[in-house]
Amino acid sequence: SLRWELAQAARRERRLPMLKVVLLLARRADVSRGAFERHLRETHAPLVARLPGLRRLVINYVHPDPAGPAPTVDAIAEDWFDDLPAMQAALGSPEGQAVNADAANFLDLAATRFLVVHEEEVTL
Repeated sequence: SLRWELAQAARRERRLPMLKVVLLLARRADVSRGAFERHLRETHAPLVARLPGLRRLVINYVHPDPAGPAPTVDAIAEDWFDDLPAMQAALGSPEGQAVNADAANFLDLAATRFLVVHEEEVTL
């Protein structure tokens, strides 16, 4: 969106990095691919969108490679926050507790990964 692009341009100008959380989401063995995507889209993502301080949310659905092995994850989520304290506050909030409580409804928690990263955009 234009608002997002303007905010990103302002951040780059001030050289303020944004904190990004990348989640590798694996579904439970007893949850079908369709049910996983439906729950993520209709139930879980709206809960995540309510996190205080969340600046951007992107969900990438993983497609199998016809020539390769089955993927070990079903989706990759990207959550942006201003900084580490903002992320910690969001996860500790009642909204964050609701997100955490819902995760077990469709995710294989042992196979799901939570990665805090910084993004470096390469100019082409």
